[in-house]
Amino acid sequence: MDISRLKDKKVLITGANGLIGRALAAKLLSDCRANPIDVVALVRNETKAKKVFCGLPEQHLEIFVCDICDLLPQDRKVDYIIHCASQTASRKFVEEPVNVINDNFAGTKNILEFARANDVKSVVYLSTMEVYGAPSEESKITESSPSELDTMSVRSCYPESKRICECLCASYASQYGVPAKVVRLTQTFGHGVEYSDKRVFAEFARSVIEKKNIVLKTKGETKRNYLSVDDAVNAILTVLLDGKTGEAYNASNEETYCSVYDMACMVCEKFGNEKIKVKIEESDISRFGYAPTLKMNLSSEKLRAIGWRPKKSLTDMFSETIEYMKKHK
Repeated sequence: MDISRLKDKKVLITGANGLIGRALAAKLLSDCRANPIDVVALVRNETKAKKVFCGLPEQHLEIFVCDICDLLPQDRKVDYIIHCASQTASRKFVEEPVNVINDNFAGTKNILEFARANDVKSVVYLSTMEVYGAPSEESKITESSPSELDTMSVRSCYPESKRICECLCASYASQYGVPAKVVRLTQTFGHGVEYSDKRVFAEFARSVIEKKNIVLKTKGETKRNYLSVDDAVNAILTVLLDGKTGEAYNASNEETYCSVYDMACMVCEKFGNEKIKVKIEESDISRFGYAPTLKMNLSSEKLRAIGWRPKKSLTDMFSETIEYMKKHK
């Protein structure tokens, strides 16, 4: 991705302490001598931010401490906005569903008002593959595929709030001319994953590091695509610069489509040893807020049509994740 097109511009990143926000900031600040780009990192935890962004060029980085739900539509001369902030802990989806809905909607509305006040050139909202619900067929899912969400399921607070935020982006684009675009990310990982992360890829990586069996609480029948952090960053920047206002783009590496069980077996084979096995110990997982069994085979054809290509395989993603988690254990 040629970030020289953002030279001398200012980019606001919300949720900048998160996995993707951190990677975006690092990418934009990676070559400040040749391509000076100013980054405004919006975070809630200043102490964590100072640790996360240690080593990045301070002259081009502003840490903006603010709860996104309290953000005011002030003029800060921001040129671009990437809205990453969102609750991603599955357990919160069933423990605090009202908070999840309120925070996603209020935060996104504030960002769009902020974008409107600053007359920005482009806004990207990070959405999720979960807006499609829980497909049961193997067919490819495009941006026009219908949703299969159960609105009466409490866990739907997350994807349903993401859906209304997508509609809010389209509405601000239509009514106020805010150049908002949406990226629907599949599950994304690689360097930067924290050791305490509870998602399945981190569980598998920890099993390798700790030389323990991978224990599945289901049969691992869910199938989906995955995406590396670096490929996700490039996808987001591609949409930021070349995406069409008021439209959504799926982002996934289609070649990584597999079941959770098959992925666990691959991790054992490639990164474990003869002592690490995949064990299935089925139990009630409803309290964890995990998504139901599904087949989420995302098509990224629309994103590829504007110049994006994924570069890293599923093996690459786990190699980076394992190495990073080892160093930051």
